[in-house]
Amino acid sequence: MGNITVELGGRSYPIIIRDGMLPSIGPRMHRLGLRGRAAVVTNALVGGLYGKTVMGSLKDAGFDAVRITLPDGEEYKNVEAVGMVYDGLVAHRMERTSPVVALGGGVIGDIAGFAAATYLRGTPYIQVPTTLLAQVDSSVGGKTGVNHPMGKNLIGAFHQPRAVFTDPAVLKTLDERQLRAGAAEVIKYGVILDEALFAFMEANAGRIFASVSPLSMAIERSCRIKAGVVSVDEREGGLRAILNFGHTFGHAIENIAGYGALVHGEAVAIGMCMAAELSVSLGLCAPDAARRIRSLAAALGLPVHPPDIAPGAFMAALRMDKKVSSGVIRFILPTSIGKVVIREVDERDIKLAIRKSLRDSAR
Repeated sequence: MGNITVELGGRSYPIIIRDGMLPSIGPRMHRLGLRGRAAVVTNALVGGLYGKTVMGSLKDAGFDAVRITLPDGEEYKNVEAVGMVYDGLVAHRMERTSPVVALGGGVIGDIAGFAAATYLRGTPYIQVPTTLLAQVDSSVGGKTGVNHPMGKNLIGAFHQPRAVFTDPAVLKTLDERQLRAGAAEVIKYGVILDEALFAFMEANAGRIFASVSPLSMAIERSCRIKAGVVSVDEREGGLRAILNFGHTFGHAIENIAGYGALVHGEAVAIGMCMAAELSVSLGLCAPDAARRIRSLAAALGLPVHPPDIAPGAFMAALRMDKKVSSGVIRFILPTSIGKVVIREVDERDIKLAIRKSLRDSAR
C-alpha cells in the first residue's frame, strides 16, 4: 500500500504499510542489518493474537527472541512498567545492537521505545503498531515515555525507531472503542494541515470502520503528514508543535479523570472541540469550522464535551503540561479547517473557555 520515509539523514527510517505483513517482520528486520538477540514487548491481549506470528517470523529469520508481556492499559504506562522491560532485557542478555520490537498500541510503543532509548544508553527498536491510534500517530516520530501522577508523558526521550511496520489487517480484531479513538488523530491531521483529509472523513464517517480500505487511506495520509512534519522538526522546536492540537486540554482531562477512564483518543477529541471553541472566542476562527470539528467527532462516535471537572483542577492540570514555557500555556488553535496557529493564551480566556465547555456539557 504505502512506503513512506521519515527523512532524518543517517537516521532516516521507513514506514511500510501492508496488509498481512506480520509474518514478514523478521526478514524485514534482517534486511535492515539487525541480528542476534531480540525482545518483543507486548501485552497479553495483543501477544495472544499476534505474538506467535511475530516470534515465529523472528525465529525463522535467525533471531534469538524473547517475549516480554506487560499489563494492558494507560494506567500501567509508568516507570514500573519500564522496569519490567529492563528486567526482561537484562535476563535475555540483550546487547547494544539487539532490537526491541514494540508490538501493540500507543502505550506499548511508548514504554518499549523509552526502554530502548535508555537501556545501555540506547538500543534499536521497531514499531509494529496494532491500534488505529498507534498506526496513524504514535508509532511515528520517536516520542517515547511514560506518565507521572502529576501529568501525562512527563518522563520520556526522543528515540527514533529503525522502522515502522504497519499492518492495517490487524485492525479487524480491534474493538470499536479503540477504532473510534484512533479516528480522533485522523481528525487532528485534517484540521492542522489537510482539509481534503478532513472532508474525506466527513464524507465517509458512516462507513469508515466498515472495511480496511478507507482506514488504510486515512492511515497512509496521516503518516505522510506526520513524516513530513517530523522530517522538518524532529524535536518540536517549531512546526512539530502543531501535532499537539487538542492534546493540551486532552492531557489535562486524562490526568484529572484518571488514566484509563477515557482512552487517549477520546480525551483528544474533547480537547480538539475545546480548542476550536477557544479559537472562536478569541476571534481566530469562524464558528462554522468549530461546528464541523465537533460534528465530525460526534459522527465518529467520539465524546465532544468534557466530564464534570472543577475549573480550578482543570487549570492546575493545564499548568503541568510539558509544553508550558515560563508559566505560559500555549495552544494550537485552528483558524480554518487545514490551518492552525500557535498562541499563548491568557489564563482568563482559558478559564472562560473551560467554564463554557462545562456548561455546554451539563445541558
